[in-house]
Amino acid sequence: MNRLGKKANETLIEMALSADGEECNGPETISTAGSEIPNSSEGLNSTETTLLIPEHQVIDKRHQSKDSIFFRDGVRRIDFVLSYVDDLNKEWEKKLERRKEFESNLQKAGLELEIEDKKESEDGKIFFVKIHAPWEVLITYAEVLNIKVPIRENDIPPLVENPLDCVLFPLRLPEKVMHPEPDYFTAPFSKDKQELYLINDESTFFSPSMRNRIVNYILTRCPYGTEEGKKKFGIKRLLNNGTYTAAYPLHDCQYWKKASDPNCDSERYTLYMEWARFLRFYKEQPLVLIRKYYGEKIGIYFAWLGFYTEMLFLAAVVGLICFLYGLFTMDENMSSKEICDPAIGGEIIMCPLCDRDCEYWRLNTTCEASQYSHLFDNVATLFFAIFMGIWVTLFLEFWKRRQARLKYEWDLVDFEEEQQQLQLRPEYEAKCTQKKKNPITQEMEPYLPLTSQAVRFCISGATVLFWVSLIIASMIAVIVYRLAVYAAFASLMENTQTLQPISGLLTPQLATSVTASCLNFVIIMILNFFYERIAIWITDMEIPRTHMEYENRLTMKMFLFQFVNYYSSCFYVAFFKGKFVGYPGAYTYMFNRWRNEECDPAGCLIELTTQLTIVMAGKQIWGNIQEAIVPWICNWWGRRKARNNPENLYSRWEQDHDLQTFGALGLFYEYLEMVIQFGFITLFVASFPLAPLLALMNNILEIRVDSWKLTTQYRRPVAAKAHSIGVWQEILNGMAILSVVTNAFIVAFTSDMIPRLVYYYAYSENEDLPMSGYINNSLSVFQISDFPERNEPKENPENFVICRYRDYRYPPDHERKYLHTMQFWHILAAKLAFIIIMEHVVFIVKFFVAWMIPDVPADVKAKIKREKYLTQKILHEYELEKLKERLCQGDKRATEKEFIATEGRMELSRAM
Repeated sequence: MNRLGKKANETLIEMALSADGEECNGPETISTAGSEIPNSSEGLNSTETTLLIPEHQVIDKRHQSKDSIFFRDGVRRIDFVLSYVDDLNKEWEKKLERRKEFESNLQKAGLELEIEDKKESEDGKIFFVKIHAPWEVLITYAEVLNIKVPIRENDIPPLVENPLDCVLFPLRLPEKVMHPEPDYFTAPFSKDKQELYLINDESTFFSPSMRNRIVNYILTRCPYGTEEGKKKFGIKRLLNNGTYTAAYPLHDCQYWKKASDPNCDSERYTLYMEWARFLRFYKEQPLVLIRKYYGEKIGIYFAWLGFYTEMLFLAAVVGLICFLYGLFTMDENMSSKEICDPAIGGEIIMCPLCDRDCEYWRLNTTCEASQYSHLFDNVATLFFAIFMGIWVTLFLEFWKRRQARLKYEWDLVDFEEEQQQLQLRPEYEAKCTQKKKNPITQEMEPYLPLTSQAVRFCISGATVLFWVSLIIASMIAVIVYRLAVYAAFASLMENTQTLQPISGLLTPQLATSVTASCLNFVIIMILNFFYERIAIWITDMEIPRTHMEYENRLTMKMFLFQFVNYYSSCFYVAFFKGKFVGYPGAYTYMFNRWRNEECDPAGCLIELTTQLTIVMAGKQIWGNIQEAIVPWICNWWGRRKARNNPENLYSRWEQDHDLQTFGALGLFYEYLEMVIQFGFITLFVASFPLAPLLALMNNILEIRVDSWKLTTQYRRPVAAKAHSIGVWQEILNGMAILSVVTNAFIVAFTSDMIPRLVYYYAYSENEDLPMSGYINNSLSVFQISDFPERNEPKENPENFVICRYRDYRYPPDHERKYLHTMQFWHILAAKLAFIIIMEHVVFIVKFFVAWMIPDVPADVKAKIKREKYLTQKILHEYELEKLKERLCQGDKRATEKEFIATEGRMELSRAM
């Protein structure tokens, strides 16, 4: 073990405070004060700044690759890059002063800067400020951010090999990709204990992701002056007001080839070759390398997405089996046989589908639709609904175990939330001028008065309520569209000879459902586009105190809106359509004008399937277009001039500058997309067993699309820590519980499962074919002469006397004419009983499974305890060794009692 660390007697913050206006940088720090004005003799241009580098470190620019990620000396690594354009407008002088002040303060904080003049850039317009964090800065802020670093190589033996490893070998990646470096015991960094850590090389001790995290921490808190009597600070404000055009860490190489510099690990190239290419879709993900390159927050997202996709495989297989069951038993379905039989369905005359313009029609015209409805409305539907209720519990519980293992492997066990998450947001500190004493720290800190909070929350709540109301209004508009065009489709399909070949499959109900679903999808996309911007605006207006509060508030607003936006149409078809129709002669109307829709004689489930398929598939296709094609086109357009330039004229910082920005909310939208998909495959899965299969195929593509765009199309995101998926876990838990209720209601009220079972056990009169006669039994009789003028068709060429409609009502010759029969109440009671029984059974199984599966695996618990014990032992031995040195040196403060107390603490630790 080589301990080469240095000790600093004072922190860089103290150095900056004591400087009193002087720059506290070493001789290698490059002044940028005059570089704002290219023609100024007082400033230093990009060539002159090389003179400030010690002679033995100077490298001729002509012999240095511009694809390098180091300063011109070839030694100091570029940890961050700022860019700006020197536009001579009315704000030019103000921006110049801000940049001078900001860069001066960065230097006072210990950072080292190097300027690339605009003459050196590809377009001749952009200045680049390259930032390097020296060792003293890194160790100071590593302690502030509580970063864990290695103290000893992990000696815990690995798990026993899985017997299935030989079978899964084709899915594995090379060991050097999966585990690029050894596993270590770690401890929070302390400047006073540098000899304790495995510091083999100061330049590589902190990984590039750690370095850019530290520099970003400084950038977000560095002041740049006072404006309008308020202290201004933070790179985010400077980006918003145009002082800088971009701020980003660098990728370590081009994604399609390794870096020529042997000091570069070329991790981006490895990620592209082993992870981001679609041909690697069957391979596992290199999560350790993802975490190392992008940070824990992005790593935990891909770990969750990969685990979710793996679990979908089981649901997709079971759903496919249920679908195949429906397909193979389609010819055995007695209901479809009776509908298609010319002697039964062909002789049943149905009441008109709309008022006045529609004609009477024969039931066997819906033959094909009833056959296809059996694909999804069969006994397997009930089994699959119960299975998915249990599957979602297994998914969430096993994810907790997987997450616990990652927390241990990624040194996140004692991590509550990153300092940047818990500390005040710079925007909060800037906008809140009033201060009060923190009861815990006893320090004065800014706060937002209660009255201001109340006003902001009221405005925010009213805005969200308005947009939710707008969604409901748009849904009502789509329903009105369905009612208005339904009569037109019914009339058109009855009278148009050209539609005869497909009239059996394309019923008026299905034609209306398909067009309405497409219209609804377009409205969903338009509302999403506007609301995303509104949600960010109102969340900013609330001025959340911490980053975590900001993300949680935005998440709840966006999810509430997306939930209503995407699922409202499915809820309408599942639970409202065809339930409040009335009966011939007494139909119910919306706004006293449009007659409510009826379900197909085979049920509404096929229409719910159609709605779900169109919205779910359309969202996934559109999402992939947005995520992959749009960034690619933008980058191609931005690089159209530079793509033919040789490498020595197109530097690494310029290449990354031309990429898209991932943004602070980049992962938020990824999680939101997947959680909405999770809702589709759980809330309405009883209507479409193939939904998990569609989701599985989409997610296999999604992993590679996300990895491809992150590796090739976006600038490198700033690394951030996260020990879980955050508030999304609670949202998934809530949706899992709601899915049991919705699927129970779908099986009971949307499918024909319960009416068929009631007929089978209570009303069937044929013992050999129990389901024969079901169709006739489920259709009530209406006497055409009882039609009021508003409903009666204009023509009745065949002089029909009666027509049939879907309901359980007494015939016209009964004393309780057109009232509900006793069978209707039996079916309703059976539906309610089924809902109660199914919910209780599934919930009992869910809670039992959750209780049986511990959140943290036993071996992970043992490893955590072992690591804590060894870490404490190492720290105590270190303290004891230092105390012995002080005793030997005759330090009077190191008393014998202190020595005994330290040894006693070690013994106590061993005993524990």
